[in-house]
Amino acid sequence: MTLCLAFAGPAAAVTVTAGQAEARDVARAANCTPTKLEAVSYNPGRQGQTVFKVSCSEDKDAFVLVQCRGRTCALLR
Repeated sequence: MTLCLAFAGPAAAVTVTAGQAEARDVARAANCTPTKLEAVSYNPGRQGQTVFKVSCSEDKDAFVLVQCRGRTCALLR
């Protein structure tokens, strides 16, 4: 059982990082210069999705939420 969990962890991390560049591009299109990217939600599976919180350099408290399904990302907020 431990071997299975150890294997699933790194595979999940690779999937989460796959959409980071696309999430930054979506943030730029929304007039947000991305500084910090944080995965706030990750749902693995055949049609997995990740929601990223992208901090903007324009304002200390400004951020956008970007939802990615595979490498297709869309602005949530």
